[in-house]
Amino acid sequence: MLYHQNTSAVQTKGEIARGESVQTTARRSGRWEVAFIAAIGVGIAGCVWVFAYQNVVYGIIIALGLAISIYLMLSLIHLEQRITNCAESLALIPLYILFTSSLPWFFVNQQYLLPAVYSCILALCLWHAYQKNLNLKELFGFSKNKLLKYLLIGLAIGIPLGTVEYFILRPAPAFPSFEVKYLFRDMVYMLLFVGIGEELLFRGFIQRDMAEAFGWKWALFGASLIFTVMHLTWRSIPELGLVFLGGLILGVLYLKTRSLVAPIVAHGVNNVLLVSVLPYIFVK
Repeated sequence: MLYHQNTSAVQTKGEIARGESVQTTARRSGRWEVAFIAAIGVGIAGCVWVFAYQNVVYGIIIALGLAISIYLMLSLIHLEQRITNCAESLALIPLYILFTSSLPWFFVNQQYLLPAVYSCILALCLWHAYQKNLNLKELFGFSKNKLLKYLLIGLAIGIPLGTVEYFILRPAPAFPSFEVKYLFRDMVYMLLFVGIGEELLFRGFIQRDMAEAFGWKWALFGASLIFTVMHLTWRSIPELGLVFLGGLILGVLYLKTRSLVAPIVAHGVNNVLLVSVLPYIFVK
């Protein structure tokens, strides 16, 4: 789970995992380093906005330019490792956009489209973990002794969040009637693909690396904001507000439990209720 094996880095990671503020770490970040990370965030927001509201092709081009620019800057400028880690985690977002929007998905059966797309995201995340020599077991914080506890916490958070999100978006049922086979299919999709993929990316990488660079409070805010930006495609202001709140809650869960299990379950349950359960209960 650690990028560095020295004693100070281990201590910093432990503090971050417990949700404690690492103020000395945050103070060492120079203004231009903060500006560099902030500029990446603004670039991501602009890219997603163009993609969602202006022109998909331009959005893809901006994502490509942003990814190239980040890696070019990292290769030309010497930065502290924690800032480099933060920038590389954020660079996964434009790569995410490129992978999911520019591949020829027309040949994939619609019912397999979501796992196909998120398989690319998972592959991208696993590649990043491999490049950084991260231990996945430590990264996920998996513990058999606490598994049931984290599952119950995830359910307790995911059910109310999913219910509120449904009444904001009011998605139509995907099928004429409710069928158990589709419910189980969506549970697999939302937990094992969407939940793991997005929580690993936003909480496991981005929030974690931003915490090392700027402290856990700014990391919680920044990761939640990026998470919200990625939902601009819903074109709903109330939805963005809920997603930001949800991002904060999932981020706090990650900080408090030192595990991605509860956030993954909460995320997956939220989505299952949103698309696979409530549309059939509250039929328009």
